[in-house]
Amino acid sequence: MTTENDIKRMMARGCEFLGTEYAILGGAMSWISERNLVSAISNAGGFGVIACGAMEPHMLDEEIAETAKRTDKPFGVNLITMHPQLEELIEVCAKHEVSHVVLAGGLPPGWAIPKIKEFGAKLICFAPAFALAKKLARSGVDALVIEGMEAGGHIGPVSTSVLAQEILPELRDELPIFIAGGIGRGHAIAAWLEVGAVGVQLGTRFVCASECIAHENFKKAFIRAPARDAIVSTQIDDRLPVIPVRALKNKGTQEFAAKQIEVAKRLDAGEIEMGEAQLQIEHFWAGALRRAVIEGDVENGSLMAGQSVGMVKAEEPVADIIATLMDEAVKALEKNRG
Repeated sequence: MTTENDIKRMMARGCEFLGTEYAILGGAMSWISERNLVSAISNAGGFGVIACGAMEPHMLDEEIAETAKRTDKPFGVNLITMHPQLEELIEVCAKHEVSHVVLAGGLPPGWAIPKIKEFGAKLICFAPAFALAKKLARSGVDALVIEGMEAGGHIGPVSTSVLAQEILPELRDELPIFIAGGIGRGHAIAAWLEVGAVGVQLGTRFVCASECIAHENFKKAFIRAPARDAIVSTQIDDRLPVIPVRALKNKGTQEFAAKQIEVAKRLDAGEIEMGEAQLQIEHFWAGALRRAVIEGDVENGSLMAGQSVGMVKAEEPVADIIATLMDEAVKALEKNRG
């Protein structure tokens, strides 16, 4: 008879790495993964991750301190490699002795890895391709998250199932690997654990948590949406280094196309350089996401969501979400081994 202890044994390596009861990472979502949701995930036995996004160092300083007031359990901080103040943000993490740093947005600069490790933090990076996964493993990162294109927000071009088939068999013995993208139920968690993952990361599933500060309109949009409504943004100009974003279709997705045209024209006119062009695109998403998450403008704001959004059915406490996921995982294993 499969029990929760069997699932925990399969998660043991991930739990040990994170210092948690369950090897379930909260996906870092800008404006959403802040002190309230992050601490709730950690208090419920998972691993909450603060989304630094476009925060200034003083803002991250306050967010870490406020999160620590709300939980005595481990939590991490997600930093974007292209952030112009990355070094200062890492210093803030060092000041607070953050246990885990998650770097997103491509290969981190060479100096960043030793700087993070020198204050004792474990470093987690995203692997959207096999070649990058191998490079990250060689560079000394402590764990990888394989995130497929089914995820919400900024995504890579390959599905979770294909990436996992490429990367897991090759690297799972070298370092812990977590799976993300399109996970909405415990059945998928059980399946990934059985093939060698040490745990999973979920973002979309936690958006409608009671503890999440997202506006009621934002949550209602998630509860109503089917998977097919979570679409990928279109790149208008090949010169612009635009990372595709998956979000629920609305006027905001159309406005992004117009923003790209505007930025491309300024690039043509020599008014801005490529680095500034990319930052303007990132700032567009940060502003559009805030309009939807905080102000509740679900027509013009950005509704970043993964394809698992169709499995979000109601607002409920984080503890209940994690309990349901674990119960589903146990039942799935029982059925598979029946």
